[in-house]
Amino acid sequence: MIFPATTAFYAALLALFYLGLSGWVMAGRLSGNVLHGDGGDPDLQKRIRSQGNFGEYVPIALILIALLEGRGAGHGTVQALLIALLIGRILHPVGMFAPANSPRQFACRGGGILLTFGTVLVAAVLLLV
Repeated sequence: MIFPATTAFYAALLALFYLGLSGWVMAGRLSGNVLHGDGGDPDLQKRIRSQGNFGEYVPIALILIALLEGRGAGHGTVQALLIALLIGRILHPVGMFAPANSPRQFACRGGGILLTFGTVLVAAVLLLV
């Protein structure tokens, strides 16, 4: 088995981004004096869901990609999946704060989740074939 060095690098980048999202949530809680939940603040709720969505999808995507890389998948394939994941995870929170039904919401939020879903789907299928 090959050590998944490329996946490890992107995992570190994604971990730093996750810490940034966590800090963003904490700042929202502090500014709104909210200790638990979202305090009924719709902006804080969006921050919390952006962070939560990241935590729900990124681990499985990284595991699948690391398994592909460890199995000897081509560097280009691994790199493409990781770049798509990173871009998708950056776009998603931007889209969460876009006006409802706006082009930015569809491009960023929708594009972010499609890139993430696509990454998980492609990695899973490649592991099966």
